[in-house]
Amino acid sequence: MRDAALAIFGVTYLLLAIGRLPPLRLDRTGIAIVGATAMILSGVVPLPRAAAAVDYRTLVLLFGMMIVVANLRLSGFFRLVTARVIRIARSPVQLLALTVAVAGVLAAFFINDVVCLVLAPLLLQMTQALALPPLPFLLALATASNIGSTATITGNPQNMLVASFSGLSYRTFALHLTPVAAIGLGLDFLVLWLVYRRQLQGSIQSPGSEVKIRVHRALLIKSSLTAGAAVILFAAGVPVSNVALGAGAYLLVTRRVRPEKVYRDIDWTLLVLFIGLFVVVAGLETTGIDREAFAALRAWRLDEILPLTVATTILSNLVSNVPAVMVLKPFVSNLENSHHAWLTVAAASTLAGNLTPLGSVANLIVIEQARRAGVPVSFGAYLRVGVPVTVLTLLVTIVVLAWE
Repeated sequence: MRDAALAIFGVTYLLLAIGRLPPLRLDRTGIAIVGATAMILSGVVPLPRAAAAVDYRTLVLLFGMMIVVANLRLSGFFRLVTARVIRIARSPVQLLALTVAVAGVLAAFFINDVVCLVLAPLLLQMTQALALPPLPFLLALATASNIGSTATITGNPQNMLVASFSGLSYRTFALHLTPVAAIGLGLDFLVLWLVYRRQLQGSIQSPGSEVKIRVHRALLIKSSLTAGAAVILFAAGVPVSNVALGAGAYLLVTRRVRPEKVYRDIDWTLLVLFIGLFVVVAGLETTGIDREAFAALRAWRLDEILPLTVATTILSNLVSNVPAVMVLKPFVSNLENSHHAWLTVAAASTLAGNLTPLGSVANLIVIEQARRAGVPVSFGAYLRVGVPVTVLTLLVTIVVLAWE
């Protein structure tokens, strides 16, 4: 049984690192489903234990926040924010700074992948209207959304996992990692400006009227107030999964928007990926190898900030951040100061996403949207920004968390 569990886990994570199974049309979600099924059918994880292994609080939190963000998108909230940014900016440099700030702040509350999905087309439209080079602003969106999402539990899926595994409250999480995100956004702007300063000279006359703003006023008011109330309740210590589910359910009660429109914005594949990975990791835990690995990894000093940051960064770029957090769970949960270690894992797994174009789903979303608009983002162009931003923000993480 132990050998079967190790084999299934190893093959599953190897394929997750590759991202697909040639020549079959099997993506990461499909790989997780097949891995989980193998764990169940082999008897490693009986079906009742598989059901118990799924952390429904994380799924509920993610699902509820997806509904909230879908309503904000349908209301025109993100279009309105983009239009306001264009009206305020008076130079390309100001516009770049505002892009970094807006992407970072929105990603802190509304899931970075969704923010990129919504803002990338608007940024492409904006730069075309203002005759500006789109690449600096697209890279600003990708990198800033990753950095900003570090700040809170609701910033990205891996943070939601960390919160569930660690028991950290929304307020505690934000108090520790908001400084990392804030300093990181400043460094992100600095790197982008240094790389593209020659293309960002001069001034602009912001033609706000050229950006079409279609707003569903009633839904905008309702969804904005609901999102604001949810953030307040998060900070007040109300269980985040309950708040997210309640906010999502409330927004579904409407006469104006067909629920099918909201459901189309739900990332069902991500939810299924989570379920599959919960079961696969549960299979690994049944072998007891997590306790053996814990003893071995202590020799590598992975209970300290610097080694744990490096290990999380490498693992996140090999198998992606969500699977990395999953596989680190048994080890980190056994550390003496597990809360501090979980904060390190949350920050490192998120900021590591800026290292390469393949480092996070947010990057891939921006690159794909740009490709469809005829704006190629080359590997080299991305690395010119991604590598220094990742190194600098990880150093900030180490310093800030070591200081606490």
